[in-house]
Amino acid sequence: MPGVSARGLSYGERRQLAVNLTRVLELYRPILDAYIIEFFTDNLWGTLPCSWQEALDGLDPPQLATLLLGMPGEGEVVRYRSVWPLTLLALKSTACALAFTRTPGFQTPSEFLENPSQSSRLTAPFRKHVKPKKQHEIRRLGELVKKLSDLTGCTQVVDVGSGQGHLSRFMSLGLGLMVKSIEGDQRLVERAQRLDQQLLQVLAKVEKRNPRVVQRGRCLPHHVVKWVDPIDLCEELLLPLESTQHGGTRLLLTGLHACGDLSVALLRHFCCCPEVVALASVGCCYMKLSDPGGYPLSQWVAGLPGYELPYRLREGACHALEEYAERLQKARPDLRTHCYRAALETVIRHACPELQRPGVQGIPRVHELKIEEYVQRGLQRVGLDPQLPLNLAALQAHEAQENRVVAFFSLALLMAPLVETLILLDRLLYLQEQGFHAELLPIFSPELSPRNMVLVATKMPLGQAFSALETEDS
Repeated sequence: MPGVSARGLSYGERRQLAVNLTRVLELYRPILDAYIIEFFTDNLWGTLPCSWQEALDGLDPPQLATLLLGMPGEGEVVRYRSVWPLTLLALKSTACALAFTRTPGFQTPSEFLENPSQSSRLTAPFRKHVKPKKQHEIRRLGELVKKLSDLTGCTQVVDVGSGQGHLSRFMSLGLGLMVKSIEGDQRLVERAQRLDQQLLQVLAKVEKRNPRVVQRGRCLPHHVVKWVDPIDLCEELLLPLESTQHGGTRLLLTGLHACGDLSVALLRHFCCCPEVVALASVGCCYMKLSDPGGYPLSQWVAGLPGYELPYRLREGACHALEEYAERLQKARPDLRTHCYRAALETVIRHACPELQRPGVQGIPRVHELKIEEYVQRGLQRVGLDPQLPLNLAALQAHEAQENRVVAFFSLALLMAPLVETLILLDRLLYLQEQGFHAELLPIFSPELSPRNMVLVATKMPLGQAFSALETEDS
């Protein structure tokens, strides 16, 4: 999708973009605030302008992907079957124009052309136990951290929320960085340490066969079990692994999909701690941000009318737009899940009015079930009698509106990148208000990694060096 480049915007342009985003999100908040499972109980279709209903009614999923989301299939020609209202066209254009572009600045052949399970750009030892998505992410982020470390003269990288240590292992044993890994889950740390030893054994065998393949002197990441508080500074995070002879410790903080408040904690440590001179953070799970505290961070956004982003909007910003567009293009049968769940909600509220929007554990192979079978299983999962008498005619009438449900959900998803853009823009402005240099770079393929923007910050001007961080190595 087209959009505005996050890199290179002036401080004034960033502030104006925040103004524009809050205005647009406030205008269309009823759509963003809506829960798709209340499609029937709250008559969500009826809340749309009549002209929008006429334009969207009857569109099948591939048409929605092409005409509404602006993501046509390969070689597909965009043709509107009717004249769309200007207000709907304006929304579509605005959603594309104001969102940060998610297209990386490099153009190289896919690293998974030869084998969809193995990145051709990551050596075999670092692919073991790592899924393709994570292979792509640890390589791209690790290489960026290496460049940023060299540019800023960092003596140590701190990987916060390191999980099983895949990124830490690649940065330390693959790229030669000194790495401290901080993870709050003891089990994940123990797993990471076992994987460290397994990788060491593999690398030793590779080096024995060909000493030029693996460089000597690389250290294992140092793992620490520690929860990083979003408010209080973490002393363990700041401790150096070894003393430096020339100058003080210079730390680079990184986090791959730092969940919720963890991404905010990284920002605060960067701003408050003189030892931290650089940051490379990929945030995720915006719905887990503390309210207040996690958003807004900048004084500018906090002073704008309509800046508020309640849970529903932040949760929607985490959806994978490219993946959903692909599902629409292929008209996958699992698209009916939203319709079935909305129909189930009508039955739940009729049987138990005080029980609203309960969580329903995943029901396998929904697309193979009749709607009444799904409802019966859903009732059982929320603790209600699965044998309740059902109005089959009403359920079938709901099922007939499946494309309308998908259309409404697609409308909300069209605007989801605007919410993510505002959250990330707020972080950029916060860092600039503190006097630091910050950029946002799309470094992952959005088809592989929905949260593909890395926030890079330094305490020294890097000028055009930021461009080098985004490029793909040959």
